Amino acid sequence: MSAPRLIYGIHPVQEQLRAGRPVERLYLLKGRRDQRVEELAAAAVEAGTAVRYEDRHQLDRMAGTTHHQGVVAMVGEQGYAALESLIERAKSGPSQPLLVLLDEVEDPHNVGAIIRTAEAAGANGVLIPARRAAGLTPTVVKASAGAVAHLPVARVGNVAQTIDTLKAARLWVTGLTAEAPNVYTAVDWTLPSVLVAGSEGKGLRHLVKERCDQLVSIPLLGRVDSLNVSVAVGVVLYEAVRQRGKGA
Repeated sequence: MSAPRLIYGIHPVQEQLRAGRPVERLYLLKGRRDQRVEELAAAAVEAGTAVRYEDRHQLDRMAGTTHHQGVVAMVGEQGYAALESLIERAKSGPSQPLLVLLDEVEDPHNVGAIIRTAEAAGANGVLIPARRAAGLTPTVVKASAGAVAHLPVARVGNVAQTIDTLKAARLWVTGLTAEAPNVYTAVDWTLPSVLVAGSEGKGLRHLVKERCDQLVSIPLLGRVDSLNVSVAVGVVLYEAVRQRGKGA
């Protein structure tokens, strides 16, 4: 399956160009004076991309939203990475593998934010299920601030079976769930690792929890009983960064 061919927003298009991925045509808001947009247009022209200027109504119609920052682009096909090749690339890298597997996270803003954080934390990829989950929609691309141009995203079938595949590849699978007695800082994240996170409302499904090597929680010291899933993933990923000595 391939991602939609339309993205919008300054950062997503900027990162698409920076990553050397094809941008077939760039549409900008007519009459707008903005240095960032002018620099984006110059970079697009240098990359051989056709640039057109349209009125706001046309850009709103193309993007399906008013939150496009006056920037809409038609991009080349961006397919999902194959799980097996993603694992192999992760294992052949300079650091121990670090992957994020999402269990039915349906909010595209959360998925985009997780991809953005995972890329920033040096993770090797994000795995999302094909059903009951947000895919690489334009909203996800926008929320990732262009991180999807740099970080592989694999679409998998059954999450529990995917965990079996990851464990067979000698990756240590840790599920994040509120009721776990052990905290996330007790895990050795310097090992080849997979972090599994579920939706904010339902959390990890029972079968998914059973397949994980271990379950951990994040201490909540206030009155709220949960964190946004993208925030929770970020907290744990940066513990991995700390343990791996990359934040020193």
